[in-house]
Amino acid sequence: MKHQTPHELQSVAVIDRLGLIPLATRAERIERWAELLDRSPLRCLAALTGTEYVDPDVRERVRADGSALSVAFADPLLRAAGLRSDTYGEAKRFFELSDWQLHDVVCSCHAGTTMKASWAAARVRRLISANRFFAWLRSRFVH
Repeated sequence: MKHQTPHELQSVAVIDRLGLIPLATRAERIERWAELLDRSPLRCLAALTGTEYVDPDVRERVRADGSALSVAFADPLLRAAGLRSDTYGEAKRFFELSDWQLHDVVCSCHAGTTMKASWAAARVRRLISANRFFAWLRSRFVH
């Protein structure tokens, strides 16, 4: 039996009672992340610096307090769906993103050292709409 704090038990109980665990698809998980960011649109979030230049093994462990990734990890629903930390590598795995997709959302080269949560939410949502566009395009040319 696993020991849990009262806070951990409460968040699990709320999730189970509301039946909200099924964030099964990639799009559902990404949309939940965008919704969380939109809850405080003016919040300043920390960006990760130079993710495209960091050694891949090190990049997997990169994180920052107050980042868009930490907003996702603070959510009990995303954690219940399997998000294990607020690191770059874990976000890449959980949200099923390429390095360039995640870089587009969290790297300082796009927004500076901080970014508004609404800006990050828009970038996160582009991850879903880009996939829809390419799926539509494929459907037009592949029979």
